[in-house]
Amino acid sequence: MEFRDAHSSDLAEVMALFHAATLAMDARQVFQWDEAYPCAEIVQEDIDRAQMQVGLANGKIAVAFVLEPCQEHDYENANWRYPVTEFVVLHRLCVHPAFQGQGIAKLAMDYLEQKVRNRGIHAIRLDAFPQNPVAIQLYESRGYEKAGEVTYRKGLFYLYEKKL
Repeated sequence: MEFRDAHSSDLAEVMALFHAATLAMDARQVFQWDEAYPCAEIVQEDIDRAQMQVGLANGKIAVAFVLEPCQEHDYENANWRYPVTEFVVLHRLCVHPAFQGQGIAKLAMDYLEQKVRNRGIHAIRLDAFPQNPVAIQLYESRGYEKAGEVTYRKGLFYLYEKKL
């Protein structure tokens, strides 16, 4: 798997990935994403800020994710176990349904955790939809610990953190 920064020319393929994943989640009764989120404007901002990464398999974008600098306003009420001054927030980790079940999410997590370590940052935080058991299992199996909850448009989300 080759990982790289997403480019503006990737926008349509990333949006197709998110759309396919949304339909697959809907089929499993996981109503986390919809036509309003993630939208092309948000994804383009991720790309413009050089925060979105993609992973390529067989020349196709198989996975996308965003690593964003500290975002304390959304997460300020959590019970963080690792009060570090610098951390990143993982958003929108998504494997295209055509590539699911092949260990791609694990490869992406290995890659992004090493990338964060190489930047000298020692913690990753994220939010996860409790009704998405696949995501919850992935994060918890990798040592992410629940640190609180936050409410967004789609309802309750768990906040997780991992010290690297």
